[in-house]
Amino acid sequence: MGKKILVWFRNDLRLHDNEMLVEAVAKADEILPVYLFDPRHFEKTQYHTYKTGATRTKFLIESVTSLQQSLQEMGGNLMVLQGYPEEVLPALVVKYDITEVYHHREVASEETAVSLKLEDALWKQKVNLKHFIGHTLYNKEDLPFPIKDIPDVFTQFKKKTERDAVVKPCFPTPAAINFANVDDWGTIPEISDLLQDEAAAMLKIQSEFIGGEKEALMHLHEYLHAGEGMVLANATLKKHEIVSKLSAWLALGCLSPREVYWKMKDAETTYGVRPYFHQIVLGLLWRDYYRFMFKKYGNTFFKPQGFKKDGVALQLENTSALQNWKNGQTGQPLVDVYMQELNTTGYINQVGRQLVATYLVKELEINWVLGAAYFEEQLLDYAPASNWGNWAAVAGVGNDQKLSSSFDFEKLLKTLDPKGAFAQGVRA
Repeated sequence: MGKKILVWFRNDLRLHDNEMLVEAVAKADEILPVYLFDPRHFEKTQYHTYKTGATRTKFLIESVTSLQQSLQEMGGNLMVLQGYPEEVLPALVVKYDITEVYHHREVASEETAVSLKLEDALWKQKVNLKHFIGHTLYNKEDLPFPIKDIPDVFTQFKKKTERDAVVKPCFPTPAAINFANVDDWGTIPEISDLLQDEAAAMLKIQSEFIGGEKEALMHLHEYLHAGEGMVLANATLKKHEIVSKLSAWLALGCLSPREVYWKMKDAETTYGVRPYFHQIVLGLLWRDYYRFMFKKYGNTFFKPQGFKKDGVALQLENTSALQNWKNGQTGQPLVDVYMQELNTTGYINQVGRQLVATYLVKELEINWVLGAAYFEEQLLDYAPASNWGNWAAVAGVGNDQKLSSSFDFEKLLKTLDPKGAFAQGVRA
């Protein structure tokens, strides 16, 4: 009997730069690619939110569909099922005589717990669960310090990493794959199949983002090679106005951070070093930083008191002030514009996020975890480490206290609206 490897796709929905897939293709006679829609990802939370909102669910479905189509173009398919991975995958191992299961390791507690449950279940079947790491620009073994010694201050992390670590080349995209013989590959669900509340599924979505690897690579190419006109225009933009909007595809792994980095290096040979290229690398480093901080500190980022030992327990009531903030009806014009943009598109830029978060925490004095949970529901580019790490920083309970003390609502307002156009009810 030949070796069969089950490749469990999670937040790695791509064929390019995917070490897990490359190794599976090299070592197996046949592979069985699988994606599972875990019902827990679509439940209501204690924070008066969904784990995943309609806009993000739509983007996820599009991304899984794109991966499925790419595999079909190679003569195979992607098995798509709904259920708990720790229950479904062991059953598939038995049904298809699977020798080994491959997956990408995550850093947040809920995702890690699922991996451990699956590993235990597979161990009883004497089947190995092999872990891969493919979500960061820098591999942890290439960092100039062990995880426990990573600097808490981002600027120190950035300086030492850029100086002493090397970004590895991308893994090649498999040219051919031998797929397992499967009678029923399953079906990709609709939004309404996943979300409990039909009203949430019927939200008016006006997002410009389309999920999937092909869209991601096309968007990256267009951003980096939009011609001299865009290059010159971007040279005059302020930092907060330089937005690549790559983060949504990075969050689901439709796009590899290393692919972004090396494609940017290629573009530099054509256009020279540009300010917005630096912003891309900075964004990738922030993603790495928070993922490594989660490896270092675990669940601390999810606690309301965060890294403050004397933190006060904060309330979780679904107040009218919280609801007005969610709906973009606070009466603060710029905050409301950003929140309405978030609700319809699933995206706002980083400074906009800082503004609405600072307003919730410091002006409305509402528990920051309620804001973080709402971002989890709404943001297309939601990733546990970046989201909860950034919110903890705004709330002043993060691990980098220098960063936590830098958020001031009035200063952010002046950065985004220096002429006060929004305060006068005029959209700039």
